[in-house]
Amino acid sequence: MKTPENKLAELEALLFIHGEALAMKKIASILDVKPEEAAQLIEELKGKLGAPDRGLALVSDGDKAQLVTKAEFGKLLEKFVKDELSEELSPASLETLAAIVYFAPISRARLEYLRGVNSSFILRSLLLRGLVERFPDPHRQNQFLYRPTFELLKHVGLAKREDMPDFEKYQSLMQAFETSQANPAAPQAENQGAASDAALQEHTHAEEKNDGAQE
Repeated sequence: MKTPENKLAELEALLFIHGEALAMKKIASILDVKPEEAAQLIEELKGKLGAPDRGLALVSDGDKAQLVTKAEFGKLLEKFVKDELSEELSPASLETLAAIVYFAPISRARLEYLRGVNSSFILRSLLLRGLVERFPDPHRQNQFLYRPTFELLKHVGLAKREDMPDFEKYQSLMQAFETSQANPAAPQAENQGAASDAALQEHTHAEEKNDGAQE
C-alpha cells in the first residue's frame, strides 16, 4: 500500500512532467485518489515547496495546479534564458526540433515519450527562437500541439516539411512504432521501437550540419 509520501512524490513528478496547469479532476484520476484527497495533497506539497531551500513553488486556483519557479529567482533564470538563446542549438534541441519537423503536429506528451526526458524548457527555447509554433489541440481541451514554423522551413530551403529527406520513411517508422505500442503482443514491437529511435538519432546528426541555417 502506498504511503502519503509516495503520493506526494507522484504528484510532484506528475506536475513536473506536465509542465502546465493540470485540472484537479485529472490529478485525482491519475493518482487514483478522491478529489478532496488530491486537494489535500496539493496543499501539503505547496507547504513543502515553500521552504527556503526549494527552487520551485506550487500555484493553484482551486480547479487547477501547476509547478512554477519561485519569483526570487527571476533574474537568475532570465540571464540563463538569454545566454541559452544567444548560443547555438544544443544536440538535445536539434533532436527535439527534428522530431517536431518529422512528426508534427505533435503534443508535448508524445514528444517527451519519444525522447524520454522533460522537454518543456527546450520547447520554450524553440518557440522564442521562432523555429516552432504551438496551437490548441482540437481534440483535447487545454492541450497544445507543436509544428515547425514557416520561417524554419524557409531557412532550410524547403517549401513544405514533406520535402525533408526520407520523410515518408520516418513517417512509416513512426506508424509502425505506434502500432506496436498499441499492440504489445506484436512480435516485432521492440525492433520497431528501436527503429523509430534510430531514425530520430540519424536525422539529428544530419540537422547538426544545418545548425547555422536554423539559427
